[in-house]
Amino acid sequence: MSDIKRVLVVDDEPDFAAIVQTNLEKEGFEVEVAYNGVEGLEKVYANPPDAIVLDIMMPEMDGYAVCKKLKSDEKCADIPVILLTAVASHVTTTRYSHADGMSTEADDYIAKPASAEEITESIKRLLSD
Repeated sequence: MSDIKRVLVVDDEPDFAAIVQTNLEKEGFEVEVAYNGVEGLEKVYANPPDAIVLDIMMPEMDGYAVCKKLKSDEKCADIPVILLTAVASHVTTTRYSHADGMSTEADDYIAKPASAEEITESIKRLLSD
C-alpha cells in the first residue's frame, strides 16, 4: 500500500477492539476506535475512514443500523464495511438474524470469535479491489 489507509474499529468490547487495533497498526494501518454505533457514526462523518470493522451487537445503535445508515448515505456508501458477529451462535437467543445482516449491504461478514489476521486479510482484500 502506497499511502496509509485508515480503519475505524467499532466494537463495545475494549479488549477485542484493542487487539484488532494493535494487529492492524502492525500491518501499517492507521486505526481509530469507537465503542458504540453512535460514536462510530460521529467518527465516520467527522473524518471518513478507508474501511470500517463493525460489531453487530452494541449498545445505543447496533451494527446493522449503523451499516444501513452508512450504505444509504452517498458520502459513505463506498466505504467497505466488515460486520463482525457472534450472531451465528446466538440467533435463537437474540433479536438479530442473518437476514438482517444480509440486508445491510455490508462488504464482508465475519463470525466471532474472529482472529485479527482474518480481519486484516479482509480489509486488505476490500481495499485492493
